[in-house]
Amino acid sequence: MAPSALPDRPSTPSPSLPRPRILVPEKVSAEGLALLKAHYAVDVRSGLSPDDLLSLIPSYHGLIVRSETKVTAAVLEAGHNLRVVARAGVGVDNIDVAAATAHGIVVVNSPAGNIVAAAEHTIALLLAVARNIGRADASLKAEKWERSKLVGVEVGRKTLGIIGLGKVGMKVARMAIGLGMRVVALDPYASADVAKQAGVQLVLSLDALLPEVDFLTIHTPLLASTLNLLGEAEFKKMKKSARVLNVARGGVYNEAALVRALDEGWIAGAGIDVFTTEPVAEGTPAARRLAGHERVVATPHLGASTVEAQENVSMDVCTQVLEILRGGLPTAAVNAPLIMPEEYRRLQPFVRLIERMGGLYTQHFAGGRGGMVGGRRFELVYHGELASISNTRPLFAALVKGLVSPISDAGGRDVNIVNAGLVARERGIAIDERHVHDESSGSPPTYAGLVTLRSLDGVGGEQAMEGYVSGTAIYISKLDRFEANFHPEGTLLILHNYDQPGMIGNVGMVLGRHGINIGSMQVARLNREARLAMAKTAAGAGGLVDGPVVEIGEEEEKAAKEALMIVGVDGDVTKEVLQELVEDEGILNVSLIRL
Repeated sequence: MAPSALPDRPSTPSPSLPRPRILVPEKVSAEGLALLKAHYAVDVRSGLSPDDLLSLIPSYHGLIVRSETKVTAAVLEAGHNLRVVARAGVGVDNIDVAAATAHGIVVVNSPAGNIVAAAEHTIALLLAVARNIGRADASLKAEKWERSKLVGVEVGRKTLGIIGLGKVGMKVARMAIGLGMRVVALDPYASADVAKQAGVQLVLSLDALLPEVDFLTIHTPLLASTLNLLGEAEFKKMKKSARVLNVARGGVYNEAALVRALDEGWIAGAGIDVFTTEPVAEGTPAARRLAGHERVVATPHLGASTVEAQENVSMDVCTQVLEILRGGLPTAAVNAPLIMPEEYRRLQPFVRLIERMGGLYTQHFAGGRGGMVGGRRFELVYHGELASISNTRPLFAALVKGLVSPISDAGGRDVNIVNAGLVARERGIAIDERHVHDESSGSPPTYAGLVTLRSLDGVGGEQAMEGYVSGTAIYISKLDRFEANFHPEGTLLILHNYDQPGMIGNVGMVLGRHGINIGSMQVARLNREARLAMAKTAAGAGGLVDGPVVEIGEEEEKAAKEALMIVGVDGDVTKEVLQELVEDEGILNVSLIRL
């Protein structure tokens, strides 16, 4: 299919689109919100009831919560404009992540922002429960002097057990070792070498860990496998002098079993910062008993409640929300594959390249008409070093975003790493990805990071383009039958014409008359495959492909002189300009491309 001279609609989003809105129903540090307020409408509305949230959410594109707001499946379904839900913290058990994924909504958190705060609070509870700080403080405030009842224990030379040796768990371990404690840990995913270097002894089971520890702390997410991880049977295996800590998630300890363990003297005490239901209220008798138990030092979920931690997590999640609403990639999406910083940096130029290739396809081959994108099958081929990258979700999303950007009211900004597959299915776009590691069967790519995009089957035939990355610069090296080497950026005119004297001058005169400046220009000629195909056609008509001369007819001779003129321009390219260009002698058609 020949590209259209007159695109049906501009590729840039309408300036009348509503400004994205972000709802913040809990207290979030102002430092991060300031980043968002410079670009979006941010509504801070504390104290919303579940019904309030349900009625308000349809108007918002982003939602930032902490631990109190319950982001249910109903809320996510009602939020038909929602593109991101951000948890200003680590745990996301108050967010229905599966429902968010089903609706194509990115869920992000801040896994590193409160590491120090959570670890320090764990150590604070450890010391407080060891020395009866809570009871001593309450006693003295009640004008009592009960030194003999409040004798504590030292933590030095004691054994601390840690379940979950992640970032927080490892920080707690290092702090505890600094206090002179011996640390043993249970974590099937922990590196034995890293643990050994930190001075931590790994054990293989709870049965091996529990009888050995004087203090036990848990730093795991709340999953089906960690819910009620410790119950009556586990508490009975511990020393009667042992004390347990929880600054992770409520529900990891069975609260009723923990109350009984304290009442029966199976363990000596507990330091609890998190509960199954927060705030602790009527209807949760075990949690209320724990919070008021004389052998428990209880705090109201203060693990991340430091000025520094609140600033860190706010800046982290707000930066991610800003990036997602701009159409970029998150760094800590809990419902998408983890992208390591070095991998993220490596992928970034390819994300830009593939997005531009998608936009170029829709505007050049499909003429800006969405109907010529939907119902088609695309093949995205990664060559060379790029073929070794396993996490290609950002590249897949970039292609979908590029394909729909010229035909989307939001300019593709509503496409992200989570909902790209959903958007593609809704628009009837099928995409196959292929990794080509061995180029021996064909011509090897000139560049280590070469990408091929093919449009296969369906109405309009087949088209292909290739692009590559050099440093951080991106280039298109092939546009269907034509060899090229241009930057896919800005406003471009791609003119399909006969390569004959005077063409460049004629185009320059037309643009000059309309006050349009030419910033760059190059000619893309037929590639080797296209020339060879013409020669074979001529051979079938009596010519000799392998001979020194191949006789071709008049039509073949004209086709052999076809070329593309790729012109970068500054100025307003109107339909009148395009019509004047396409009517010029020797120009077959024109595409207006905005990237």
